[in-house]
Amino acid sequence: MAKRSLEELIAQADEFADKFENYDPKPEDFDKPVPPAMALQLAAWRRARAEQGLADAVKQAREASLSWRAVGEAIGTTGEAARQRYADHAESA
Repeated sequence: MAKRSLEELIAQADEFADKFENYDPKPEDFDKPVPPAMALQLAAWRRARAEQGLADAVKQAREASLSWRAVGEAIGTTGEAARQRYADHAESA
């Protein structure tokens, strides 16, 4: 699986959020187990939202003058890896 950019993950999260927000459950929907495809979509949505939250936290950390090294350590990677992944988002207006 190809690695997706942060922007692609955020766009997908927004798409999934729209699907879930516009879903109008019927009473019989509550008696059924979650179909596997929907469970996958929900898990992907949660992952994308978590990634968006992490990117926002990185941006706030950088605005508070934390070094890329400190950011990397906080998220369990190197500073260079964190910079490569989040610099575009952290530097956006």
